[in-house]
Amino acid sequence: MQTTAAALTMVRDDDFFLERWVRYYGGLFGRENCYVVNHGNQASVREIAAGCNLIAIPDTSEKFDQRRWRLFNGLSTGLRSYFKYVVVGDVDEFVVVDPNAGLDLLGFLKKAPGRKILTPLGLEVTHRTMQERDPVTGPILGPRRFVRVNFHYSKPCVVGFPGKLSRGGHFAEYDQLFTPEALYLFHMKFCDSAQYSGVMDRRNATVAAAGVTKGETGIGGHWFADERGSDDEVFAQFNTRPIVRGFDMSPYRRKMHDGWEERGHGMWQFPRGLYPHMHELPERFFGIV
Repeated sequence: MQTTAAALTMVRDDDFFLERWVRYYGGLFGRENCYVVNHGNQASVREIAAGCNLIAIPDTSEKFDQRRWRLFNGLSTGLRSYFKYVVVGDVDEFVVVDPNAGLDLLGFLKKAPGRKILTPLGLEVTHRTMQERDPVTGPILGPRRFVRVNFHYSKPCVVGFPGKLSRGGHFAEYDQLFTPEALYLFHMKFCDSAQYSGVMDRRNATVAAAGVTKGETGIGGHWFADERGSDDEVFAQFNTRPIVRGFDMSPYRRKMHDGWEERGHGMWQFPRGLYPHMHELPERFFGIV
């Protein structure tokens, strides 16, 4: 086993992203260095993540997000005793190094200084349904090539130093901001309209069956059918967003640093923000995830 990096996630009813998560992080770090929390001990998760470290937990919805991040913080703290870095995140989040750096993620973390928390720039991969008519059946990047910068997903998720993560992983108890130029977090929630609708259907069914309210779970309103809104409208607005030429991400990172400040309760933050325009991903990223 290598001791540079481990990856940690939790999953339920999301085989599409789990397959890609295991293929990506398992291919880089080795499946033996991947930790998958199986919420509800689902058979499909055990099958897809065979060879990973599986942690089965009960099918519990009450205070779901609070419990989830308490568990993530505890597990990542323990794993840091054995690994230089632990990548912590949702199953639809992928930390990627720009191929221009000449390194994959494992190679990058081997060369990176230790005892830091790294914050990749968050890029939300979108499905422009009028241009990208085919469903994703293999790698996501390539068939989906349009991204928007979303600071909400610029998460302090590459953890190599003691620092509690907030619920959702958006903030950390860490007063320094390290945003390596080559490091990105691809958030894939909106990468495919059909997959999105399927995930939302399953999440709505889960909370309906549990009979819990939004306040009892601590999760987002989109988990509840009455707050979900129209899937078609979600994806229709992607089709009309302007495309900005070029892929210079340095101004976005500068804005993160310019607004760096204490959030409260020991947490630190930069201004949240979602840009109306999109960038077209360079071909060098195609096929990585």
